[in-house]
Amino acid sequence: MRRSTIIALAAAASLLPACSSLGGGEYGYSDYAPVNVRRVSVGNGNMSVVPPRPWNRHRAMLFDDIPAVEDWTLNGALLDGITFITGLKSGHFMVRQSHKADQQVPKFRADMPPPEIAAMIESLYRVRGGAVDFRTLSIQPRQFLGTNGFQFDYEHLDDDELWRKGRVVGAVIGDQLYLIMFDAARSHYYAAALPDFEAIVASARLQR
Repeated sequence: MRRSTIIALAAAASLLPACSSLGGGEYGYSDYAPVNVRRVSVGNGNMSVVPPRPWNRHRAMLFDDIPAVEDWTLNGALLDGITFITGLKSGHFMVRQSHKADQQVPKFRADMPPPEIAAMIESLYRVRGGAVDFRTLSIQPRQFLGTNGFQFDYEHLDDDELWRKGRVVGAVIGDQLYLIMFDAARSHYYAAALPDFEAIVASARLQR
């Protein structure tokens, strides 16, 4: 799905209140569902986090509802978002894609070092997100979920002519990829929500 299509979907969804629902239950058929300040399971339930203030779950747009992936936003999907990947298995894709597509996002492999994981994320933004420019700012070691992981900082210009900035903190545990990804408009929204992201990362726990 190209960024222009994502923008159209996100803009429509952002007109709905955070608690709007077309069906019952926290997941139901809601475009947005509130996440309160308490420990909550994310993705496929393999990881839990505590947000420092209320956020909103929203329907996946870039990741196409992969079971191990969940998306949150604070101010709307156009402005900021956090994505949780909670145990993506080796040999699996981060997104659903046609085998006939000319451009492909690579499969995750358990033996990928952090620079290759960063390159996989870059390809996700270029192939599926509509990024016309993507810049790696840094890749460095970082503890995550009690093990040696990595931090990847980047920024990208999309075909809506808006610069966005992101940070990924992740680790490969038991041959599966666990990460939390923060992406927001570079002007104001990234700095405003970065403390929330860091608090959520610090609170992350495995649930097995």
